[in-house]
Amino acid sequence: MEWTPLPIGVENFEEIITKGYYYVDKTLLIKDLIDLRAKVNLFTRPRRFGKTLNMSMLRYFFEKSDEDRSHLFAGTKIMDAGGKYLEELGQYPVISLSLKSMKQASYESAFYCLKEDISREFKRHRKLEESLNVKEIQEKYHRFAAGTAGDDEYLTALKFLSECLYSFYGRRTVILIDEYDVPLENAYFSGFYGRMVALIRSLFESALKTNDTLEFAVVTGCLRISKESIFTGLNNLRVISIRDKSYSEHFGFTPEEVRQMLVYYGLEDNQAAVQKWYDGYQFGDTEVYNPWSVINYVDSCYKNKKEFPRPYWSNTSSNSIVRTLVERADLSVKQEIEALIEGKTITKPIHEDITYDDMDSTQDNLWNFLFFTGYLKKISEHQDGEDILVEMAIPNSEVRYIYKNMVLRWFEEKTKTKKFTPLYESLLNGDRKKMAEILSENLMETISFYDYQESYYHGFLAGMLKNIGNYIVQSNRESGNGRPDILVKYPSVRGKAVIIEIKVARTYQELEKKCDEALQQIEDRKYEEALRQEGYSDILKYGVAFYGNVCLVTSRLFCFFFLIWPLLLPRPRAAAGVRARGGLPCISPL
Repeated sequence: MEWTPLPIGVENFEEIITKGYYYVDKTLLIKDLIDLRAKVNLFTRPRRFGKTLNMSMLRYFFEKSDEDRSHLFAGTKIMDAGGKYLEELGQYPVISLSLKSMKQASYESAFYCLKEDISREFKRHRKLEESLNVKEIQEKYHRFAAGTAGDDEYLTALKFLSECLYSFYGRRTVILIDEYDVPLENAYFSGFYGRMVALIRSLFESALKTNDTLEFAVVTGCLRISKESIFTGLNNLRVISIRDKSYSEHFGFTPEEVRQMLVYYGLEDNQAAVQKWYDGYQFGDTEVYNPWSVINYVDSCYKNKKEFPRPYWSNTSSNSIVRTLVERADLSVKQEIEALIEGKTITKPIHEDITYDDMDSTQDNLWNFLFFTGYLKKISEHQDGEDILVEMAIPNSEVRYIYKNMVLRWFEEKTKTKKFTPLYESLLNGDRKKMAEILSENLMETISFYDYQESYYHGFLAGMLKNIGNYIVQSNRESGNGRPDILVKYPSVRGKAVIIEIKVARTYQELEKKCDEALQQIEDRKYEEALRQEGYSDILKYGVAFYGNVCLVTSRLFCFFFLIWPLLLPRPRAAAGVRARGGLPCISPL
């Protein structure tokens, strides 16, 4: 079978149709817009869920054009919906504006991008300029097209263009604004949120509130930003969030659409993997897959139908909100994140009418942001007094990867600013008790989940040791009959050398066994032999085992046990030398 290309990064509807890309038909969105006919429609959906492509599709359907565009919709569902809808094809002037380019480091740069985008839209309707019979209006139009209009003029640019289009065509204008909240999110994290709110509010008020030449508008974004901040006095606004049952199947792929795609490409046997990694979202009552990840995965199977799933969405989405949650997490929030990563659920009140400023007020608001941006899914919901409580979980393996990766990256960056001199001293002096204490304290600061791989703990310990003065730190280097996890040695053979072997236990009870295995591996594979051949005589050997945030350090002489979460795990059995220190259970060397 000849391979049909998938539209990865192609968001222009005409290009997808004319160049033969695989297209998942979402044209019934047009039917719902015509039937429901809200004046201003705000669709909130996560990133990469087809918003931009749908906006392009709407433009090609509704926009008046010198050429017949009906061929673009041949064979689509809207063509079978009835004459009522086909009568709307190519009947309106359309203003199409995307704000996704306004993701800049400063307000001035973001505003410049807005001016550029508005200029391009005026140029797209260039034929209007010649028809304008009032000199002042013609000159104003020219300033916008040339990008030389005054800053204040841009606040009403869309309304002005709408009025010009109405004058030319004699029909009210359809306004399409894509990714309206990108500049707001960016401004929040970049420190100029207030100025950006004022800019977007003015732009929207003139175009969507006080515009008599508006037929209807469609606005898309990830979040509903409160009317008080952006949509001030906009009484004609209809918000369609992921909780709404209407329009639920038009963004993202339904299970049937994914099944058909997999059958088309001969990937039926991959259904379970695709479902595990990219399914799990719920818009209204509709089950939804992440479309960006699905098409990327199918594309990866071009040469190998057994290709493993990968986290495609994590490489494109802004994960700043997840990072914010992790960095601000207190003990209770850490426990909730741990529960989510382990596959459990949490229940939180949901408030759709929020602002980015609200993120700082309570942790509940931060959970709201995670829910509406696709990092959590709805399991169930119920009303408790005036509050709507939603039971939430991580949607799939791909999003779980984002949480884990963000947690690990955050901790790695945090360790860069710390001083670990006490750790280095304990390591070189054979103070296993102090070593275990320091490792455990640092593990306590991160988030625990019990499917950590050995590679994480390896990176955790190696990262803490990499600035150990004049010593050389080697990871997984050849030595003896194998590769010890970490070697630490002084450049001169008169100094010390340290061998560290790391193991991960599957259960709390397995910790001691894994430590013994680590030490035995050092002996069986003769890791110290190469060091002795080099001339080192002072060699320390450590076996370190981890389970979540529990760390056990052993040697041939003794072991030290340190438990971070004594309330979450069973207490160890009493043993000789047991004593309490700092409120935490400690087992001293025997």
